[in-house]
Amino acid sequence: MADMSPLFRRATAKSPGDRLVTLIGKPDCHLCDDAQGVVERICGELGVPWEWKDITEDAQLHDQYWEQIPVVLVDGAQHTFWRVNEDRLRKALTG
Repeated sequence: MADMSPLFRRATAKSPGDRLVTLIGKPDCHLCDDAQGVVERICGELGVPWEWKDITEDAQLHDQYWEQIPVVLVDGAQHTFWRVNEDRLRKALTG
């Protein structure tokens, strides 16, 4: 029997270790501090790595996101900005 067409194959879910959450913000930003708390908690709970990027140290990130910080990316795609919803982030990382 031939393999099924890729159009009909179900995408395999990524394991938590294959995911990456990026938090983009700046120092002395209370919303960034709040977002970091949520990201640390959910990523720690799920075993998902995360990283911090400071817009004051990266001109491209500053130009792209300065009006939206904090910004959360999941696997390089924008997930949310300003406020991070714990349930929504958890679902994005486990779904």
